[in-house]
Amino acid sequence: MMADFLSGVIFAGSLTAALFFLRFWRQSGDRLFAMFALAFGLLACSRLLLAILDESNEARTWVYLLRLATFLLIIIAVVDKNRSSARR
Repeated sequence: MMADFLSGVIFAGSLTAALFFLRFWRQSGDRLFAMFALAFGLLACSRLLLAILDESNEARTWVYLLRLATFLLIIIAVVDKNRSSARR
């Protein structure tokens, strides 16, 4: 019961962060904000899938690959931002 509540809180927080970064991307046009918005959106989706799927469902293990893709996207966004800053 408590795990479901915390999962919902993390989902809501991730979705809020995605919308926050999406707003800054629309204002600035910076790719970093777009990538962060996408990453937090994926994180919210993975949390939602984990809450929906039954614990005995083997598809739950594939959701963690979505989470891995999220963190790789964040790393790529930071490296991309640092490379573009270094070229100036």
